[in-house]
Amino acid sequence: MKNILVIGGGSGIGLATVKMLKNADYQVWATYNSSEQAISGVNYFKLDVLSDSWDFSSLPEVLDGLVYCPGRINLKPFGRVKKEEFLEDYELQVWGAFRAVQELLPKLKKSINGSSVVFFSTVAAKMGFGFHSIVGSSKGAIEGLTKSLAAELAPHIRVNAIAPSITLTPLAQGLLSTPEKIEANAQRHPLKKIGDPETLAKSVLYLLSEDSAWTTGQILNIDGGMSSLRV
Repeated sequence: MKNILVIGGGSGIGLATVKMLKNADYQVWATYNSSEQAISGVNYFKLDVLSDSWDFSSLPEVLDGLVYCPGRINLKPFGRVKKEEFLEDYELQVWGAFRAVQELLPKLKKSINGSSVVFFSTVAAKMGFGFHSIVGSSKGAIEGLTKSLAAELAPHIRVNAIAPSITLTPLAQGLLSTPEKIEANAQRHPLKKIGDPETLAKSVLYLLSEDSAWTTGQILNIDGGMSSLRV
């Protein structure tokens, strides 16, 4: 049975991933920040990614997979972006992912058949949207980190990222707070719908499984066609 850690498994795509992994009979550890989830059989522990003190003592000696989910959607005009909020976003989304792999690398290296790391980017890192300078910068860095680590850690550790478009999660609540906003955002996509956490979780499950054993250094654009189609 594979051991998987989901950092940021308390809500949204992270929570959907935890549930799906558990249903697929993985041994799951997951972190939460503000509220613990009551999912039977999942080993939850509290972790503030922005804290200097991380405690991974409850984890097993071997990890077969790591999923890093923490994120933020901070949209504002470029001219109003402050250094402090830019750096905090970078610390959460990029340094947090970097640090997680660095600290857990010994456990990932002990996986018998090789381990898998999954990050999250965004369609905005490829397409470029107004007011996305903060998130576009940090997620662009995640894509660079994905490819660099995939090269450095091959062949034993695979590293990939998923780049979704807007998804119905608490993270996007401000952008999807009414049926009208949901429909307007859906119509921007070639497939005329927005993402759902379960669909993204299935993509995570694929990247953690042996089905993706020949896949590393890739950015999977699971975005309703937003990044490549004009219809």
